[in-house]
Amino acid sequence: MAHTARNKVKLLQRVRRIKGQIEAVERALVEERECGEVMQLLAACRGAIGSLTAEVLEGHVRSHMVNPDADTAKSRAARELIDVVKTYMR
Repeated sequence: MAHTARNKVKLLQRVRRIKGQIEAVERALVEERECGEVMQLLAACRGAIGSLTAEVLEGHVRSHMVNPDADTAKSRAARELIDVVKTYMR
């Protein structure tokens, strides 16, 4: 996957931040923190993973399927797909 290799450093930085968020959830559970705090940490993890997923998917569409920046019916559909996925993954 050329797009993940090209953005490897950036993607790995995001994964490491997500790892830190997951570790924060673990610490909160070990320390028996309030449910609300644990749920807030989990929501942050979910959002971070969703954003990472949307970014990789967008790169895949742009690199392997169609150039969404062109002005064709397929490119407009690709832009629409990218926008829907980004919205859904929030």
